[in-house]
Amino acid sequence: MLLADVAAASTAVAATRSRLAKRAVLVDVLRRAAADGPQDVAIVSRYLGGELRQRRTGLGWRSLTSLPEPADTPSLTAADVDAAFAAMAELAGPGSAGARTAAAAELFGAATQDEQRLLRGLVTGELRQGALDALLLDAVAEAAGVPAGAVRRAAMLAGETEAVAVAALAAPTPEAATEALDAFTLTVGRPVRPMLAQSAPDVATALAGLAQGDAPAGEVVVDTKLDGIRIQVHRDGDDVRVYTRSLDDITARVPEIVAAVRLLPAQRLVLDGEALTLDDAGRPRPFQETASRSATRDAELAGSASLTPFFFDVLHVDGRDLLDAPLRERLAVLDQVAAPHVVDRVVTADPAVAAEHFRAVVAAGQEGVVVKAYDAPYEAGRRGAAWVKVKPRHTLDLVVLAVEWGSGRRAGTLSNIHLGARDPAGGFVMLGKTFKGMTDEMLAWQTERFLALAQSREPWGVVVRPEQVVEIAFDGLQRSTRYPGGLALRFARVLRYRDDKPASEADTIDAVRALAAG
Repeated sequence: MLLADVAAASTAVAATRSRLAKRAVLVDVLRRAAADGPQDVAIVSRYLGGELRQRRTGLGWRSLTSLPEPADTPSLTAADVDAAFAAMAELAGPGSAGARTAAAAELFGAATQDEQRLLRGLVTGELRQGALDALLLDAVAEAAGVPAGAVRRAAMLAGETEAVAVAALAAPTPEAATEALDAFTLTVGRPVRPMLAQSAPDVATALAGLAQGDAPAGEVVVDTKLDGIRIQVHRDGDDVRVYTRSLDDITARVPEIVAAVRLLPAQRLVLDGEALTLDDAGRPRPFQETASRSATRDAELAGSASLTPFFFDVLHVDGRDLLDAPLRERLAVLDQVAAPHVVDRVVTADPAVAAEHFRAVVAAGQEGVVVKAYDAPYEAGRRGAAWVKVKPRHTLDLVVLAVEWGSGRRAGTLSNIHLGARDPAGGFVMLGKTFKGMTDEMLAWQTERFLALAQSREPWGVVVRPEQVVEIAFDGLQRSTRYPGGLALRFARVLRYRDDKPASEADTIDAVRALAAG
């Protein structure tokens, strides 16, 4: 299949808000890829999901700052591009950086303008075309003529979409496709996609979301939401594997977690949980310390900052699959097999008890709670309604310092805003960026507003006069070497623009530092 066909599909998906229209585009291109063979299905499904098949290519934003002029006519196939990125990923040693730059220039020089847009988005991970994985799975189901539920479950158990798309679309009939999908089962040692939670602003709203009709929610589980990294642990005897939320294998980096799991009584296990670093009082250390510790291969650093695992769910134990079992049953098993490392929780039907647990865990330095339906199965790979997370919402009034042009559906509008806190000594200190929380009306308004405030225009956007105040919600602060203030906002999103407040009344960097300290 020509890369131009994939690029055209990506552009079409980005251009519409209709899920039905997006799915129709995806179904068409998947069927055409299937006609060209399983390899094209594998590549195209990954590209439509916004990812390269190679986890690392050595390319990044800086590699793409100076690209050759686009080609006039399409000539690249999807297989050509996949092979080119695979070759780049294999480059190592002296001279590899130059060879990679030359290879990237050759690839992008053979790409048309639309193809360059697609490739740039795939390399940077910011395609933003609106082809979410759930939508892509529905398109695979329609293209193969099989139930969407069968495709979703197979993807959950496979831990990826690519293999499932190949299995479904390479089959000669829908019946054969269903049989191929049924072959995907829970396998100890192969990570499954984790179940995700929806969000609610407070515990009362979370409980209301779990209610059935006019009846109250009944007994619910209120889990402590730890300020750590998501882990999925597989044990088969002495063989223990540890995976991240994105299913990366970090076993070699976390020997303390491996050792802890080997002490548990069950011999075959799949556990879902979190890992974090704790201080001497048992409180969580700053999140970036946990993140740095889990990412390091440095033995000295690893020895100085130990990760402690905590588990909130169990998917398999000694030959027994528990995915479809109700949460109450899974928790009973979890308490038996992982008692020293179980997340603190309460089970209650009383909203006041649930709210008090939320206040207590936040006071203890954790992120918040996850309110869970007591009888729900584990819906791996989905942001199911049976889990609802609640975190304290912090807000700051910050000043917009610059704005980047949007891409995909936001092309032609100023989207990603650079946020700064007021420095009492003069000027503003950048704390991060966000494009979250913006409606279409807001995008149109801010494009006009920030073009009027522009001090200079750059290829990526505009630098603006620091006059516009914006109210930002965020989940917390973390240390940062990227920004001059040493801090960065976590999960920032726009609440509203404050035309009633001048920049001279925006929150100061001192206030932000005080919030981070305490």
